[in-house]
Amino acid sequence: MRGARPERALDSVVRSALRFERGAAICVACSGGPDSVALASIVDRLARTAEVEVVLAHVNHGVRAGAAQDECVVLSVGARLGRRVLVARPHLQRDDEAALRDARYAALAALARAGGATLVATAHTAEDQTETVLLALFRGTGLAGLAGIPPRRPLGDGIELVRPVLRLTHAELATELRRSGLPCAIDPSNAEQRYRRNTLREPLDRLRAEFPQLDRAVARCAAIVRGEIEGTDRARARRALRDTLRAQDALRDVPFERIEAELDAAARGKGMPRREAVQGEPFDSRS
Repeated sequence: MRGARPERALDSVVRSALRFERGAAICVACSGGPDSVALASIVDRLARTAEVEVVLAHVNHGVRAGAAQDECVVLSVGARLGRRVLVARPHLQRDDEAALRDARYAALAALARAGGATLVATAHTAEDQTETVLLALFRGTGLAGLAGIPPRRPLGDGIELVRPVLRLTHAELATELRRSGLPCAIDPSNAEQRYRRNTLREPLDRLRAEFPQLDRAVARCAAIVRGEIEGTDRARARRALRDTLRAQDALRDVPFERIEAELDAAARGKGMPRREAVQGEPFDSRS
């Protein structure tokens, strides 16, 4: 994030994804890891100005030696923020990825209800999106797989799962973690090769050295594919703008990033994207 106050950009992203309605409650899924603690800090800050209650939800699967330590970290974060912490310890029949995921989401829905919240916010990031899209691609997938992790979905009766930082990176959230001074835990299972997702991380780290915008690009691509599948207003506006440029034989001269930037500008102004804007001065993809 650029500028002297990077938290303002983080706040804007999270605020746009979550409903900070006075008197409401938001449940933040907090594993104790750096990303989830950073998200808890951002949501806590925004909630104080909006008079919204925040509840931290921790799911302790008990399958790792450090599980109790992670729980203690979350309790410490809750104490530092002055927020309630609700903990679930689900009984597991298996400890494979699918079983852990299903148990975690079921527990989060139950904790949200217990906390009076209708939203559960998780700290999935652009790196998580990259891994998900690649795993789907390696298995052989269609458009649904390329759309990756959805930014929001129903989690249970009256409960919605929201991923407000899905297009942000670990590095961007790390700025919030440093600013907050909150404790966090590092999950050693992230390096265990028995989990397929972990086998991608070392090769991806090498690729990121050559392609620093890799995760942003994949996250943006996944969002575009999902928009096309769902037929969103943005997808229709993108298609209309590209069709206009193509009809004028100008599409090949317009960088993709310029089209997306103009769509962003139109969304902020609640207007239609302007054809002449994308055919103007050379575009700086770093902006």
